[in-house]
This record gives sequence, C-alpha cells and structure tokens, in this order.
Amino acid sequence: MLTRYYLILTVILSLSLCGCYTVTPSSKSASISDCPNCVDDTITPNRWTMPLLKLGEKRYYLGIFFKANWFRAAQYCRFHGMHLASISSQEENDRLEKHIRDFGLGNEHFWTSGTDLADEGNFFWMANGRPLTFTNWNAGEPNNFRYENGEEENCLELWNRDGKGLKWNDTPCSFETYFVCEV
Repeated sequence: MLTRYYLILTVILSLSLCGCYTVTPSSKSASISDCPNCVDDTITPNRWTMPLLKLGEKRYYLGIFFKANWFRAAQYCRFHGMHLASISSQEENDRLEKHIRDFGLGNEHFWTSGTDLADEGNFFWMANGRPLTFTNWNAGEPNNFRYENGEEENCLELWNRDGKGLKWNDTPCSFETYFVCEV
C-alpha cells in the first residue's frame, strides 16, 4: 500500500516538475508559451483538470490510479472529454512508450481504443472509427485466444510481453489494467 502512495506522490511531483499540467479556465492569466508540453484547457475543455502531456500533435492522460476493463476505461476517458488512445505511426508509438517507461510503468499493461468486437480479425480504433493502418503487434498476435470460459481476445493493449518494449496484444476486454486516454 505504501508503494502505491509513493507512486501517486511521484507522479504528482513529476507532473509538477515537468510542467505537464492543464491550464484551467480560472487561470487564463497563466502563460503556457513558456512550457511546450503544457496544454491550454480552454481549447479542449475537460470536465475536470487532468494532467495531460503533449507528445507530438496529441495530448495524453495515463490512467494509472486504478485498473479498469476496456469498457470502463473508455467510459472514464469519455467522461473527461477524451477517448482511449489510437496510435497511427511508429513515431507516436515510440513517444508514448518512452513516456510510459519514464513513469516506471514499462512492464504494465495499457488499454488503447483498438478493438475487433464489431468484426473478428478486423481491428479498428474506437476513438476515431478508422481501421489500423500502422501496427506494432507482439510476435504471434493478434491470436484471438479463446479461454476456458469462452471469452475471446477482442481489445488491444500495450504490453511488454517479451522485454522488447510495449508491443500490441489482443486480450479479453474484461481484463482490468491501466489505460491511455487522448485528446
């Protein structure tokens, strides 16, 4: 339990030190021009102030304070004006992976918006409705493994399965893990 509190405190302090925070409408006088990774929340208002990090053209939120199944993670992101993340290039994948590793979470699992629930074997990004044009699957994935309870793997997670970095894996949508939201 103490480790979890330490992790939360570390994340909060890291966000404060790197300047990875949102500017809320009540603090419009604050200047974000001095901070390239800061996000002006008045452009894309969130329901609550969330610690967003700008990586390239997107802004991300790491859902690391609780684990959720794919549906609950998607609901959480939507409630806060975001979507589960979609990844469209190796560069974007690498930036996101580096950010997750820098938080010390490179061996954890993270939900993205990828799914083939609508059409088995045809993954698309729920965040934007587009099919995957870039892929970074672990070897042998997606495999749609069928579990004893009949559940199949239909949701896309980032996972460092073989120590080769965060690659993609299809897994049951009921699996509870961390998640990545995007704006």
